[in-house]
Amino acid sequence: MAKVIVDANVIISAAFGGKPLEAVVRALESHEVYVSETIIRELIGVLPGLSKKLSEEQLSFIHEKIQQLLTLATPVSLLTPVVLSRYPKDDHYLSLCKETGADFLVTGDKDLLSISQDQLKSNGISCKIVSPQDFLGYVS
Repeated sequence: MAKVIVDANVIISAAFGGKPLEAVVRALESHEVYVSETIIRELIGVLPGLSKKLSEEQLSFIHEKIQQLLTLATPVSLLTPVVLSRYPKDDHYLSLCKETGADFLVTGDKDLLSISQDQLKSNGISCKIVSPQDFLGYVS
């Protein structure tokens, strides 16, 4: 069982189906998923802005996945800040990876995906940063 962090953008993208949906479902059903209060706030905060862009069914789906995440994921308080990426929000995900000893960070964020394994290792992070499609290849 892998330790997994799922970026909020992947959870939101799951409303549209495809690989993000498969990755979120696989992570929640078969692996140990971790979440922080900051990620929860990010997910809840994005819902009002999506109401004009998504159908009621898609909004309901996202809300359901957020609730499922909150029920199934292990909450973690961050004690180890990491400063590695261009954006503080991205650093938060990296801090969560370090704190939990995560195996995977599943994201669609190009900045996060561009961070090399050497950069991660030099910051004490051992996870792989992967797209939803790559995650499915690793855990299938």
